[in-house]
Amino acid sequence: MGLPVRAAKAAILRGGVAGAAATVVLIGLGCQQTQSTHHGTASPRAPTLPTRQHTTGSPAVTRTTAAPTSAQTTPTPSAAPRTIPSVRAFTPRSGPGWKPGRNSRVVADLRGPLADEARMIAGELGLRTASGAPRRGDLALAVVAGQGGGTEGYTLTVHQGSARVTGPSTAGVFYGTRTVKQALASGGKLPEGVIHDRPDRPQRGLNLDIARKFYTAGWIEARLREMADLKLNQLGLHFSDDQGFRIQSDTHPEIVSARHLTKAQVRQIVALAQRLHITVVPEIDSPGHLGAVIRQHPELQLRNAGGTSFQGDVDISKPASARIVDQLMREYAPLFPGRYWHLGADEYLALTVKDPQASFPQLVAAAQRKYGSKATVQDLATGWLNDRAAVARSLGKEPKAWNDGFFTGGVISPDKNIQVEYWTGRTKWPARPPVEYLREGRNVVNLNSEYLYYVLGQPNGFSYPTGKRIYDEWTPGTLRGTQPISDEKLTGPSRVLGARFAVWSDQPGAQTEQQVAKGIRLPLAALSQRLWDPGNPPLTWSAFTRLADRLGV
Repeated sequence: MGLPVRAAKAAILRGGVAGAAATVVLIGLGCQQTQSTHHGTASPRAPTLPTRQHTTGSPAVTRTTAAPTSAQTTPTPSAAPRTIPSVRAFTPRSGPGWKPGRNSRVVADLRGPLADEARMIAGELGLRTASGAPRRGDLALAVVAGQGGGTEGYTLTVHQGSARVTGPSTAGVFYGTRTVKQALASGGKLPEGVIHDRPDRPQRGLNLDIARKFYTAGWIEARLREMADLKLNQLGLHFSDDQGFRIQSDTHPEIVSARHLTKAQVRQIVALAQRLHITVVPEIDSPGHLGAVIRQHPELQLRNAGGTSFQGDVDISKPASARIVDQLMREYAPLFPGRYWHLGADEYLALTVKDPQASFPQLVAAAQRKYGSKATVQDLATGWLNDRAAVARSLGKEPKAWNDGFFTGGVISPDKNIQVEYWTGRTKWPARPPVEYLREGRNVVNLNSEYLYYVLGQPNGFSYPTGKRIYDEWTPGTLRGTQPISDEKLTGPSRVLGARFAVWSDQPGAQTEQQVAKGIRLPLAALSQRLWDPGNPPLTWSAFTRLADRLGV
């Protein structure tokens, strides 16, 4: 599917920004540090970020020189704006700052790549849009090829009554407009000075299980709007599981649940996500978690030598099992134009029994036919993962899979280029520690179930995570349990690519849509802070929650 026509009515994406001024929390800035760049690679053009001094109590105040001896008052430099996530570097200047006036406009090339971003922020601020040269009082947006700071970085300059957002891409400029919107809501104006800002991690988002619980298209779109204001850029959609299959299918309509999203609704969700610079990552979990498929195709059910069935697992010795999954992947790939495809691969129950080889002779036979006489059930499962990854790549997608679908010591090994999504794994055998994947050279995305799993009904020892724990304790390198990996060389932005907060709908009736939205609001805000800025959070948790309430995020 091609890119959607950009929306002309940006007002539908967001309501207006509150205009009342609030006390501006001052973020202290120290001396400059050696520059770091997006994905952890050096960029000669990247702006240097000053080091911010953090405290555990009230935020620090920007240091200024001693007061002059004359009676004249020296203008006080401005303070960094209050935003979530916080800006990473601000160079203050003395001046009036910027706020929308009666004649203010949002100026950009309205026939160029920033037309949608311009209309969106103009609608949110109640301003007109215009092309051409900006004038005093305007907010100008521009893509500047070669500007440093990484693809998602931006520079926001406020000087002599005007504001200008620039970035090397439309995504960076868009994030600059989110800072504009929040700064106006929190402080009533943009402070005089220059912001250089960029994310620490490239993948930042929410994972949503719509298979076990049906969520309306409108509810999902509302979450996308909230995510965008937090500068989150990824929505994972787990839409197939034992309890349901939630997207219309033309190739296999028999497997689709009564309550489901139509393809038209999915296109609308994806189009909104694209306008908000969010990538939607589809997941068809296999070879486990396929109960909705098995109900209509019982011949695919995995059974052991005694005839016992294993819930949600297909028999991967049968070519028909791979055929139906591949058909569904090929059907849905055009619906999701983003770069990733999630293969699942977790909790295949055939590998949780005491002796898989004795329990599943048909799997052993298939493994040995394909991979030789020493092959085992594990090898057949690894081959399944690699085969699905090959299909994903043939469709132009980069594959992802859950950590408990990767095995070592077999005849064949998992494809090195599948991203590992580490959740820990609560299967019958101990999950491999995350450092093993990193030492193998694999890139990892953090979905640590200790902090980032919101499981409806709180079964199996899970409890609803709090934003405070994420804000105070979690780091991207804390992949399992509560202790971060000690070797920081393994957990930089080029290795641990980011994180998603995951909503799993194990007990779908435990919470309503509204309760879920309320429950995940502050955890998502805390996650956005920790993924954008690698330093300690500049505000106390209580101050952070007050700011989140004021900003409506």
